[in-house]
Amino acid sequence: MAELGLGTAGLGNVFGDVDDEAAAEVVAAAAGAGVRYFDTAPYYGFGLAERRLGRARPLGSSVVSTKVGRTLTGGGCVFDFSADAVRRGIEGSLERLGLDRVDVVYLHDPDDHEEEAATRAWPELRRLRDEGVVSAIGVGMNQWEMPARFVERLDVDVVLLAGRYTLLDRSGERLLDLCGERGVDVVLGGVFNSGLLIDPRPGAWFDYAPAPADLLARAQRMQEVAASAGYDLAACALAFAAAHPAVTSVLVGATSAAQVRANADAFGREVPADLLSRLVSG
Repeated sequence: MAELGLGTAGLGNVFGDVDDEAAAEVVAAAAGAGVRYFDTAPYYGFGLAERRLGRARPLGSSVVSTKVGRTLTGGGCVFDFSADAVRRGIEGSLERLGLDRVDVVYLHDPDDHEEEAATRAWPELRRLRDEGVVSAIGVGMNQWEMPARFVERLDVDVVLLAGRYTLLDRSGERLLDLCGERGVDVVLGGVFNSGLLIDPRPGAWFDYAPAPADLLARAQRMQEVAASAGYDLAACALAFAAAHPAVTSVLVGATSAAQVRANADAFGREVPADLLSRLVSG
């Protein structure tokens, strides 16, 4: 059964300024709501999200994932999937997180670097896994085609797929089915498609840009159907993402403790399968 995870891009001020106190409250609220999986990356605030998570990270059985490939430099981040960059990247992440090992590491958006990621970064990740520095390795992307090729050709433990398996965009279903066949865990992010599946009002965004009129209209129809059955659209979006048998975690970001609690409440709602089917078919 899929569990709720916390995405920490917001703690890196990616979606607006969040101060240290509010960031700590987000992590504490997530832990208080039973969240045990926290995803981060050096790219989120150029190390800020990792540092904030490291300072606030709850003790105990929490699982932490980070990413390599977007490498920190003096001026920000650059793509670098070399073996040296992977090892240095992990060392930097461990220092910022205050850890001596990390549970999961993803290749971060290797869209234009497939061969370098597969032939240079991946062998280094395998060595780090063999050394016990990393427990599981995978790839995290906003597309499904390249991750599918990675699953077919490499010993992938887990895939993080953002935005491609939602009520509005189910293009990633083939990847999820492949992962289910191969025993590869799937973590889903972006299940609200940048907020359109939370509040589909005019001006809402879909995948980091203003939503096209046709998608806005679809989301509004979904909202009407969900409301007529007594459910929020956000709860339906989370339930749909969690229902696929290959999915082990659904990542949702937050920039306030109130958002965390709202997401946890929505995730905890049991949504009837027939309602999800109506939303998908409509």
